[in-house]
Amino acid sequence: MAGALAGVALALQGCAPAGYNQGDDQVSVANEAAAAADETPTPAPDASEEAAEENTGDAPKKDVPITTKLTGKSLPRMGQAVVDQDGWILYRFDKDTANPPASNCRDKCEKVWPPVYTEDGKPELAGIDEDKVGVITREDGTKQLTLDGWALYRYIGDKKPGQWKGQGVGSTWFVVAPDGKRNVSCLPSVPPKPAEPPADDAADDKEGGDSGGYSY
Repeated sequence: MAGALAGVALALQGCAPAGYNQGDDQVSVANEAAAAADETPTPAPDASEEAAEENTGDAPKKDVPITTKLTGKSLPRMGQAVVDQDGWILYRFDKDTANPPASNCRDKCEKVWPPVYTEDGKPELAGIDEDKVGVITREDGTKQLTLDGWALYRYIGDKKPGQWKGQGVGSTWFVVAPDGKRNVSCLPSVPPKPAEPPADDAADDKEGGDSGGYSY
C-alpha cells in the first residue's frame, strides 16, 4: 500500500490536474477531484484599468484592458509558460494561424478566451525573446499580442493567477511556452469542458440558436 501511495504522489508531482494552482504546496487527491468538479467560470481580469488609462499612442477603437508585461517562467508541474503582469496564464489556439499571424477566435469565443490586448505592441518582457513578439489587428480594430506568430489569450475559466484550467480544452487550446510553442508537458487525461460564455451571451445563444463564433 505504501508503495502504491508513493507512486500516486510521484505522479501528482510530475503533472498536476487542470486548474492546479502553483501557490499550493501540497495537492491531495481530494483537492484534485474538487478542482475538476468545480467548472463554474469566473472572468479573469485581463490587465489593470490603470495601465489602460495611462497608455497612449495608437489606442484601440474600443475600451479594452491592456497587457503591459509578458514573462516567461517555469511553473511547478507545468513547466515553461507565459504570464501577464498580474500572473495570469496565457494560451494559444490551434485554429489560429502563425504564418500569416491571424486570430480565428471571435464573438462568443473571445468572450471566453479574452485576447491579450496591446496599444503599441511593446510590452515589458522578461524571459522572452523580443524578436518573437508581434501584433495583429483584430476585425474590431483592437491590437492583440502574438508570440512567434501565435495570438495570445487568457481564459475566463481560470479563477486566479497560476491556474491553467484552459490547458487542453477542446484539444485545441494550450498553455503557451516562452518560445511560442504549445506546452504539452502536462495535459489532463480527458480534455476539460470549455467554460460557458458570460451569462448575457449564453442567453443570446439559447434564444437565437447561433453560436456566434464560439467554436473550438
